[in-house]
Amino acid sequence: MKGNAVGVVRFACALLGVVAAGWFLVVHAAKPAAEGLPTDWTHRHVIFSQPATMEQVQRIAQDPRYWQQWYRNKNSRILTFAPEDESVPALRFRQIDTTRSGFWSENMGTNATIGAGNYAAKYSFRTTSASCTDYVVFNTGLTGASNQASIIAYDNVYSGCAAAPSVYWAYNTGGQILTSPAISGDGTQIAFVQTNGTTASLVLLTYAASGGSASAPAALTTVSNAAYRTCTAPCMTTVPLENTASAGINDTTSSVFPDYTHDVIYVGGASSWLFKISGVFRGNPAEVTAGGFPVQLNTAAPTALTSPIYDFQSGDVFVSDAGGYLYSVSAAGVVTTSAKLDFGAGITAAPIVDSTAELVYAFSSNDNSGTCTGGCAGVYIFKIATFPTAPTEAKVGTGSAAAGKSLYEGDFDSVYQNSTNGTGDMYICGATGADPILYRVAVANGTVSSSSVVGTVTTSDAACSPVTDVYNSNGVHGPEEWVFFGVANNGTPSGCTTGCGMSSVNMPWTASTAYAVGQEILVHRGGNNLNYINVVITAGTSGTVAPTWPTAIDAQTTDGSVTWINQGNPNGATGLVAPSAWAARTAYANRSRILDGSGNVEIATKAGTSGTTQPTWPANAGGTITTDGTMHWINGGAWPVLSVSSAGGVSGIIMDNVVGSGTQAGASQIYFSTLTNQTCSTSGGTGGCATQASQSGLK
Repeated sequence: MKGNAVGVVRFACALLGVVAAGWFLVVHAAKPAAEGLPTDWTHRHVIFSQPATMEQVQRIAQDPRYWQQWYRNKNSRILTFAPEDESVPALRFRQIDTTRSGFWSENMGTNATIGAGNYAAKYSFRTTSASCTDYVVFNTGLTGASNQASIIAYDNVYSGCAAAPSVYWAYNTGGQILTSPAISGDGTQIAFVQTNGTTASLVLLTYAASGGSASAPAALTTVSNAAYRTCTAPCMTTVPLENTASAGINDTTSSVFPDYTHDVIYVGGASSWLFKISGVFRGNPAEVTAGGFPVQLNTAAPTALTSPIYDFQSGDVFVSDAGGYLYSVSAAGVVTTSAKLDFGAGITAAPIVDSTAELVYAFSSNDNSGTCTGGCAGVYIFKIATFPTAPTEAKVGTGSAAAGKSLYEGDFDSVYQNSTNGTGDMYICGATGADPILYRVAVANGTVSSSSVVGTVTTSDAACSPVTDVYNSNGVHGPEEWVFFGVANNGTPSGCTTGCGMSSVNMPWTASTAYAVGQEILVHRGGNNLNYINVVITAGTSGTVAPTWPTAIDAQTTDGSVTWINQGNPNGATGLVAPSAWAARTAYANRSRILDGSGNVEIATKAGTSGTTQPTWPANAGGTITTDGTMHWINGGAWPVLSVSSAGGVSGIIMDNVVGSGTQAGASQIYFSTLTNQTCSTSGGTGGCATQASQSGLK
């Protein structure tokens, strides 16, 4: 996306009653160019909550990532183009049946993996429909060789495509890619850093439909920087990462961040060096060696940097390091440093910038506080205008020791993205010094309000992945929202002994909203462990204010014309474990929960003893049965936690939910890789698996 101001955009702001008054802001803004939609690690680290003023609208509409987020999640904001511009149809998302073909798993090679905390990159050539030419890129984490690709792309990724998936291209780029790739705005180029052991280079790659495989990569030509713009695909060029003394610097921890508007890439490296490379997708690639760049952020105790985040609004780059600090770097290379935030494993996750509210979120594995024994894991929030002073912090469980685990980034729910003041919830996998726990962090007006436990996700002191939130406006029963994450071993759902990918319902309640039978929400009743799943048993429209939610399992709540039933807290005695299956001739207490053969939770409404044969369970939430021995049951809706075995855990998870119902089947998916070897189901063989799974059918 070029970011050119080419049209007048009519912005229907959801501004605290402004819409109801029929008032519209009309501003000059950057209409998205006729390109597709890149989705990579950067798009979850620069986010846009709802603009509240004309000035905010004018600023954020100039950033291509705003438009990219808007296309992914159109429900967050309502825009109508002026009559001379093309219309933008509403986006709806499709529920996929994973039992048929909404899941694939491809072998990338022995010990291949994207890597913990890293992400695949996805490109959709259209913003309103899916095409079999859409592709997803995985680095393998292995050193490229004649018999091993270092990077692979798959097309025909959807179940409606022939021979889904297929290798679009696979290349040996001559090095090892240990961080996340990124894609140009038009989808024709891939950017990433590769290391050759002690030094690293930025690689720019123009691909072609070359085929090949993980074990037989296609031919690829390396050209000079000057020749790259006109080279015949597939071809690549490299820009060595060099400090001010022209010495090569390594990079195994920092992914490339493209600034699409200025055709610049920022990337960090070892020894606290931050690099700026110009002309990356449209010009002559070259490292910038003026205006303060490259810049060493910490000269006293240099250490490896995380991935940098460029904030289009302030013009600053935000980046953390393994020493525990968060930095702001101005366009002139001036460095501002926070107080030390991490006293444990060091900061691994890149910061998240809310470019509308101008907030920065940083993630500490150990804050060295006395609140938790040995320190707490914590989420810090800074206001960019006052950085680095006066952050607020949410503590998310016991922190890790110096050699412990990292705290990876969380993700925000739809309430936050729809808010005009940085208010909503973040979900994050915390307790880095103990059994990992899924936490809900409440943010109010850009500051931490509280944190609470959703559930323990593993029964061992294992590493946890980043969390990805997916809002799907066209689920089985209506809009759905899920969080996706993984653990390295012993995930609490069954079948996850060697690693687990997991999803859990986190749909928030909203006022004056039409709800259908079976829709599920996660509500917070207060206290540290009181997050409950409530399920619609009578369809209707919710009230204007939230009801008082009950804590008792099977308790029913009237909310406008909606009736809800409390399914209970998804966190059982041993974590997010589904209730046991029904058993014959068994005594059950009142409010006992079992899982029927369709994945629904059945709740006992009286104590008794089950019959000799399993009854025919009601199909819909709210349905009752009184013919099971002396037992009475009510259907409390689907169990809200789903899982899939993934050896060693999962990499970061990206989502693809940009298409409408009736478009290409299988086009609303998530993508990740295993962290260690397992049998890859669709390609065969044992190795590191590139994986696609359905968003709300992860099984």
